[in-house]
Amino acid sequence: MTNFRTIGNLQVNPNFYEFILSEALPGSGLTAEQFWADFESLVHDLIPENKALLSKREELQKEISNWHQANKKNFDFGNYKLFLKEIGYLEPEVEEFEITTQRVDHEITSQAGPQLVVPVNNARYAINAANARWGSLYDALYGTDAISEEGGAHRGATYNEVRGQKVIEYAKEFLDQTIRLEKGSHKEVENYTIHDGQLTVSLSTGETTSLEDTSKLVGFQGPADAPSAILFKNNGLHFEIQIDSSHPIGQTDLAGVKDVFMEAALTTIMDCEDSVAAVDANDKIEVYRNWLGLMKGNLTTTFIKGTKAITRKLNEDREYMSPASEVFKLKGRSLMFVRNVGHLMTTDAVLDQTREEIPEGILDCVVTSLLAKQELLGRGQMKNSEKGSVYIVKPKMHGSKEVAFVNLLFTRVEDMLGLDRNTLKIGVMDEERRTSLNLRACISQVKERVVFINTGFLDRTGDEIHTSMEVGPMVRKNEIKLSTWLHAYETSNVNVGLAAGFKGRAQIGKGMWAMPDLMADMLQQKSDHLKAGANTAWVPSPTAAVLHALHYHEIDLPTVQNELMKSSNDLTDSILQFPIAENPEWSSEHIQQELDNNAQGILGYVVRWIDQGIGCSKVPDINNVALMEDRATLRISSQHMANWLHHGVCTNEQVLETLKRMAKVVDEQNVSDPSYRPMATDYDHSVAFQAAMELVFKGKEQPSGYTEPILHRRRKEAKAMIQTQTN
Repeated sequence: MTNFRTIGNLQVNPNFYEFILSEALPGSGLTAEQFWADFESLVHDLIPENKALLSKREELQKEISNWHQANKKNFDFGNYKLFLKEIGYLEPEVEEFEITTQRVDHEITSQAGPQLVVPVNNARYAINAANARWGSLYDALYGTDAISEEGGAHRGATYNEVRGQKVIEYAKEFLDQTIRLEKGSHKEVENYTIHDGQLTVSLSTGETTSLEDTSKLVGFQGPADAPSAILFKNNGLHFEIQIDSSHPIGQTDLAGVKDVFMEAALTTIMDCEDSVAAVDANDKIEVYRNWLGLMKGNLTTTFIKGTKAITRKLNEDREYMSPASEVFKLKGRSLMFVRNVGHLMTTDAVLDQTREEIPEGILDCVVTSLLAKQELLGRGQMKNSEKGSVYIVKPKMHGSKEVAFVNLLFTRVEDMLGLDRNTLKIGVMDEERRTSLNLRACISQVKERVVFINTGFLDRTGDEIHTSMEVGPMVRKNEIKLSTWLHAYETSNVNVGLAAGFKGRAQIGKGMWAMPDLMADMLQQKSDHLKAGANTAWVPSPTAAVLHALHYHEIDLPTVQNELMKSSNDLTDSILQFPIAENPEWSSEHIQQELDNNAQGILGYVVRWIDQGIGCSKVPDINNVALMEDRATLRISSQHMANWLHHGVCTNEQVLETLKRMAKVVDEQNVSDPSYRPMATDYDHSVAFQAAMELVFKGKEQPSGYTEPILHRRRKEAKAMIQTQTN
């Protein structure tokens, strides 16, 4: 049992109290007495509303389920839509408005580019993501399937010159498309110099040329007559041609070019939520401590690679000379957001006056904002926001009243911490059905602080299945991607954002490319996110950010958004279409394939979550294709299986047999992991296996279909078991 520390009417975990006292508060301008008194007042005032909002979710779900049960045989879409309006699920239209958010950094307002999401409790990943603002195009191409292995261009342990030449040719094609020369090609360049503020290019033909668009040259490093790097800007994004004729790669190039260095991940979401397994006070301290290190700029991590110890730290800013001979700098790191948790879960870091755990989302907002204040006050070594803002992504909100509650929470936290009004900016995740249907009303509640909307289509699909559980059996999981509602939802998110004035003021985002090893496919497909009007989209790695940046050089986002703003339709009716299988004629083989796929994915993710505390990882699917998995993907798979069970597509016995058989498959896939705990050796005593069973067999009962209540409880059980065995 934890010996909580009594602070006023609160009970505070002693480790958490010490973290706040010795690490979070120093340098903040706040005393411990003031902080805890204001915190107690805040939770006392806001907990009842938090609980009421969660009760409203349950009430609406119950009404919707009852309505579907009563109208199964005589369903009428018009009556259904009217019913949703009557119960307040579909909210009244709000008057036209435009957001008025001020003090927003240019990475959000005037640049379009990739975005990373990374578990903040993993210091190595967090630092890598922040440093992914810049990355090597040569490395990204060489190390992935973006370059085919045909013609002897295979990837191996040693450098392959054939493959290397393919990389160089690809990069030179990029230069020819992006910074065209008045004549000739970058493939023919023998020398790059800066002369009288202009790029002078000597070709192998003996001719001299320059840029077709001279405005794209913005800076250089080294002497003008022999620059080591030349900086260009295209569609708002920068990249360097790096020159070193003594470098192993530079030696093979006519002009000594060793790399093309890309500005890539403009923004990174440091995640406290879906990609993190933080279930108790000590876990939360780890999350917060890393966020503090990022805000102070002093976070480091040391790890062993091969036989060498490597220390990672945050990159410094990059310095250049302009064509007009003026020194300037560019950010060396992504602009960092922090994603707090939603309204549902509670935390044992602090207990209220009734000795109940307080809402984790309230704690996240207070503490992540407190820690970010260090950066606002200039206490750190580096700047995150040049505009003096703190960027908080808020997930899993249902409708405008929940967004309004967060606006109130942000206001109270600003007052508590002595921050100017609207210092705390919000990113609204459009990932729940009631939010996507009422997105305009949601944005209107935070129109003075909103900087981001994003279609979290994975969670959105899980919520679609759960909300419409009683309608009928859902189509197979892959077919959901082709459903009417999903395409309408994605389009509507962009339309609503543009109509609310997001262009040039805020980000409109798209979801994750979930296959980190399939970069050739990503290069072919992910440009669709830009063509749809999004000025950022999620990628699974720094390497993917570099490659996705190519799309932003190819497509001019303001032009795309201007075209989209000329026409937009109300897509509510399409969003309300159910992804159910009308009179499905699935064979027993098709049903089993779907169950196998879902069960393997659930177990592969859950076993790492429960036994190792890994909230997001590359998990091999049933075909051994590595997929990025987090709680959102788990929500879909568990809800899908629960839906099929509910409608008799499969039986309990069939699902249990499938889970046991797939547990053996997952055990085999993880056989080389020394810290892995097999499930199939003892199903009854494997906490991970029992958690997976519970997620499926009790999936219909879970609030909004969320996986967190089961995962948190089972992870605590596993941690206690491991502690007992250790002792």
